[in-house]
Amino acid sequence: LSFEVLLTPSVCVPLETRALRLLLGKCLLGFHRASEAARMSGFKLIDIGANLTDPMFQGIYNGKQYHPADYELVLERAVSAGVERMIVTAGSLKDCGEALALANQHPFLYCTAGVHPTRCSEFEENGTDPEAHLAAILEAIQQSGDKVVAVGECGLDYDRLEFCPKKTQLKYFELQLKLAEQTGLPMFLHNRNTDGDFAAVVRANRHRFVGGVAHSFTGDLPELLSLLELDLYIGINGASLKTEENLSVLSHIPLNRLLLETDAPWCDIRSTHASHRFLSSATAPVDS
Repeated sequence: LSFEVLLTPSVCVPLETRALRLLLGKCLLGFHRASEAARMSGFKLIDIGANLTDPMFQGIYNGKQYHPADYELVLERAVSAGVERMIVTAGSLKDCGEALALANQHPFLYCTAGVHPTRCSEFEENGTDPEAHLAAILEAIQQSGDKVVAVGECGLDYDRLEFCPKKTQLKYFELQLKLAEQTGLPMFLHNRNTDGDFAAVVRANRHRFVGGVAHSFTGDLPELLSLLELDLYIGINGASLKTEENLSVLSHIPLNRLLLETDAPWCDIRSTHASHRFLSSATAPVDS
């Protein structure tokens, strides 16, 4: 399984309004009324990013149990909606083990392995040897068979520096590029408000990894174009579709560079989002 096995039409042009409606109405996996549209369209849907290790899927919110675990029901609904593969996102060494355990339970689940930028302090916590920490992630990948399909989630996040300082994020983003070099896996990348730092790191190291996706994209058009110039895929979810400006920017994503994700249990399409109006016609025929 690779990022190539997704929506890759032969024509690579900016989406027009009707094509964007088709995208939102038929292809946004896991969202309201998508199942019948997926079946009718014939698309094979892959959710490239789902945080299935989150306690919410066990019914736990803010440390308190509110309902029985519904993880298996979530998977059943996804499959019934036409989702054929799901990639479980890992964001720490602990997550890597948990994500791999979930992936091993179901043939249609795969996972990533890496450390999220806001959690990169774990490379140094309690006297941890950063190289040993990296080696533990590499070992998890090597022992996974074909279940780990990307390195990540790694990158930079300057919106949440209270969790991990910029200097630490930069240091361990670059360190994790070793994993991509050693395994030949693509990268599952995170970028938030980095004022060009993310693109600079990727540009300087692009020769070290085969490819990757900038997931949960919410940036402006110059940022999008810079990522496309780096030959990255662009992952979108509900957070990518909040405003009219978001929709306008996304219309410039070539279809063969577009990947879909739920980022569950986060990043759904909400009634206040500009994209919400497309859901009412999700199952209606749309001219191509």
